[in-house]
Amino acid sequence: MKKKSTIRKILNYIKKYRWLMLLSILLAALTVVLTLYVPILVGKAIDCIVAPGKVNFSILGYLLIQIAIAAALTALFQWIMNMINNRVTYHVVRDIRADAFRKIQILPLKLLDAHQSGEIISRVIADVDQFADGLLMGFTQLFSGIVTILVTLVFMLFINVKITLVVVLLTPVSLFVANFVAKHTYQMFRSQSEIRAEQTAFIDEMVGNQKVVQAFSREDETLKLFDEINERLEKSSLKAIFYSSLTNPSTRFVNSLVYAGVGLFGALAALNGNLSVGGLTSFLSYANQYTKPFNEISGVVTELQNALACAARIFELIEETPQIPEPENPCVLQNVKGRLSLRDVSFSYVPERKLIEHFNLAVQPGQRIAIVGPTGCGKTTLINLLMRFYDVTGGSIVLEGEDIRNVTRKSLRQSYGMVLQETWLKSGTIRDNIKMGAPEASDEAMVEAAKASHAHSFIKRLPKGYDTEISDDGGSLSQGQKQLLCIARVMLNKPPMLILDEATSSIDTRTELKIQDAFARLMQGRTSFIVAHRLSTIQNADKILVMKDGNIVEQGSHTELIEKNGFYAKLYNSQFEV
Repeated sequence: MKKKSTIRKILNYIKKYRWLMLLSILLAALTVVLTLYVPILVGKAIDCIVAPGKVNFSILGYLLIQIAIAAALTALFQWIMNMINNRVTYHVVRDIRADAFRKIQILPLKLLDAHQSGEIISRVIADVDQFADGLLMGFTQLFSGIVTILVTLVFMLFINVKITLVVVLLTPVSLFVANFVAKHTYQMFRSQSEIRAEQTAFIDEMVGNQKVVQAFSREDETLKLFDEINERLEKSSLKAIFYSSLTNPSTRFVNSLVYAGVGLFGALAALNGNLSVGGLTSFLSYANQYTKPFNEISGVVTELQNALACAARIFELIEETPQIPEPENPCVLQNVKGRLSLRDVSFSYVPERKLIEHFNLAVQPGQRIAIVGPTGCGKTTLINLLMRFYDVTGGSIVLEGEDIRNVTRKSLRQSYGMVLQETWLKSGTIRDNIKMGAPEASDEAMVEAAKASHAHSFIKRLPKGYDTEISDDGGSLSQGQKQLLCIARVMLNKPPMLILDEATSSIDTRTELKIQDAFARLMQGRTSFIVAHRLSTIQNADKILVMKDGNIVEQGSHTELIEKNGFYAKLYNSQFEV
């Protein structure tokens, strides 16, 4: 049932190229007709050679010219057909990849968090490549094979009906063998595809964290884990390939029986005068032509099982439930001042494990809100809710009088400038990375932002300055330098609200003091949320929220909270304990 559903989805993608497919089928039919016409000409040419000295050279020469023309046209039509098939295949693959990548852009973060990035990459790259190979083989050989079988039957019926019946009666055995193997190999190929994705995810994880692996001397354990996955992939692949490879020799055996039957009955017919020697030659050629597609189709069926298994996995990704769509007439936030309130907000990543419950908070424009607390108390989760990376499971978050679920995600996220502990850069120049949020900004404004973030000095020391190319991992840049670029990006964008999640965690103390001063100027008049573990950095906040187990247990200014001598005071004083 699942296989039929996958086939229907593939056909929906092919549907827009139906005219090209019809042209391909027409060319396949012409190619087959010309290919099968050649044996008739060869048979006639043989009949022109009766005995030594009895050769009709005039007719033989004419037949040889016809054979040459037919062969040339066959080659031309086949070339055009293959070109069309390639075009359709790679257009379909392009469409599927585009849909998959488009879907990734609107998938909820909780789904992406639940899957390894390497596994998703494997679906979009490796599985689609495998699908393309099967689809191309299907177009190239399946159509030609089916047309060859049908047209060959017609040609054989014209030559001799009885011998044709012998061929037809033995054919179902070949079909039965191919069908039996196809049914049993689909699950094997699906298993192979899943283990391949697991291996891709593992390699991606290990290569990305090779420093950690070496730092903890985990090379041997990592190799053992890789070998275990590799062995499972080997067993799965061998099993799938072994069973699928039974198709070809099985059908070849049946086809040999067909050929032998045609040779036997044809020879008897020729001895009885019911068939000429040239006619027998043509019939044997047709019998070979007739059985050949069964070998090809059996190989195609095997490859298609792999293609369908891979297609099923990519369609699972494409059909994943997207993030909650925006309302029909969403509000577009404008002139954001930073008036925000969280009203009875509840949220949990897993329903059975509560995290934030009945959370209330009112923020006035221009306030600096610091969020502190032990690891896992919900600080970063709160930021994810403000940005609507996750939706609240209870209550509401209201910005400028609008529930953020009723505003466009774009206008909501453009209202915030984020600098996180984990830096994110893209492949491109330093200039591209700083201007990511404000591509229309002038170079002068970019340089000013870089100077404000104290990134300008190290950028000028790079080989090409602001035009230096970097990779997505920052290349030779230090963690601190990467963070300075992220800070420069926000300073250039000048959003009405700021989120600083351990924004200076990778920067040296001297530079941090300068950055704190730059941030202080940037935060003037802007509502700011500051997540910090070093409590000394948030003493000037207007309000400090002390979180524990998803709840605000204390709130107030630094001085007020120290005087209370509560949970915050313990956290603050613990930093200075020896």
